[in-house]
Amino acid sequence: MPDSINVAASPDWPDSPDGPGHTRGAACASTAPPRRRPRILPVFLPFAGCPTRCVFCAQDVQTGQRGGINSVGHALAVAEARLEHEARLLEAVAVNSDQETRDHPAPNAGRVASAHEASPSPLEIAFYGGTFTLLSEAERAACLELAARWRQRGVVCRVRCSTRPDAVTEHGLTTLRAAGMDCVELGVQSFDDAALVAASRGYGGALARAACAMVAGAGLELGVQLMPGMPGVTPEVFRTDVRTALLPDTDGAAPLTSFLRFYPCLVLRGTPLAERWRAGSYVTWSLDTTVDALADGLLAAWARGVAVVRMGLSPEDGLDDAVLAGPMHPALGQLAKAEALRRHVAAHLARLPGPPVRLGVPRRLRGLLWGHANGLVDAYAAMGITRDMVHWRDDDTFSLE
Repeated sequence: MPDSINVAASPDWPDSPDGPGHTRGAACASTAPPRRRPRILPVFLPFAGCPTRCVFCAQDVQTGQRGGINSVGHALAVAEARLEHEARLLEAVAVNSDQETRDHPAPNAGRVASAHEASPSPLEIAFYGGTFTLLSEAERAACLELAARWRQRGVVCRVRCSTRPDAVTEHGLTTLRAAGMDCVELGVQSFDDAALVAASRGYGGALARAACAMVAGAGLELGVQLMPGMPGVTPEVFRTDVRTALLPDTDGAAPLTSFLRFYPCLVLRGTPLAERWRAGSYVTWSLDTTVDALADGLLAAWARGVAVVRMGLSPEDGLDDAVLAGPMHPALGQLAKAEALRRHVAAHLARLPGPPVRLGVPRRLRGLLWGHANGLVDAYAAMGITRDMVHWRDDDTFSLE
């Protein structure tokens, strides 16, 4: 009988395709049963509150708001309409549930499960695209009032915002927390001093690290956004950035960071970076280099129980036309996750005393194993693993024999 290795998919591998399950603090109560992580309702505020124009940034294009939203008030009006629609959906579900109860007064697990499945998951309002903590006091208050009002009605269960590391203070974060903010995402981009200078970010790595500690210390969930390929960020710098983002909190246990986003740097039309690229002073990463670095970043994050919730920009209208250069691919996340899975399998394969004869993989990862468009079939064959050796497990465990 061959030696075998059983490896739980967690913590080495996430318990969802996006990362290790719910990020800390994501559970919440709502009139709609929280069957899964809340859906994000983005409220895009392109450039609002931003003190400078970042060399790589075109938030109007990145958020699909080019020629559209041009004020915080407009953004909130759009969000209000969406929330009204969500409220009507919840009311319809409640009415149907009441009718079902009258028709079938006896408890029935199947009907309860069906009712929960029919209910929309609760919403998390996310103020993105600007520097939330540098909005005017009136604008910030209007955003928080909208969130609090819909939270009271049970449509919203959480609130998050994004901002810069140099735009947070202990007092400001404490005030946000008291006003109902649950999560702050910091657009760190890199912790490397030289890279931050090269990208004209206006702050250093020490300040970025202090800002992360400040957010977590205020009792807020911390998300960190990193930008592999930004000017000055080499693959090794990016790997160091990921390790820095995963540093433990004061008790030396869990990382301060609850989740990460990886946004490989793209050259967007109309940005200062586009001028550098045209002049030849900036060179983008190749797709292969990007996937390689992202896979390493994923494995490092998952090993620490931290989700990577996004890789690459969302495919907003007009984005394709605005990208001049860079590692853009419609399946970038799948490419990186599949390569991370291959490396995970290879690491445990090396512990076998002989060649593999059977590989068990959690069924939920079936769409990832062989890679995008079966691009990793040959790589697995080189490792001695063929399709007929793979069986799909209904638990969350890998096995190698």
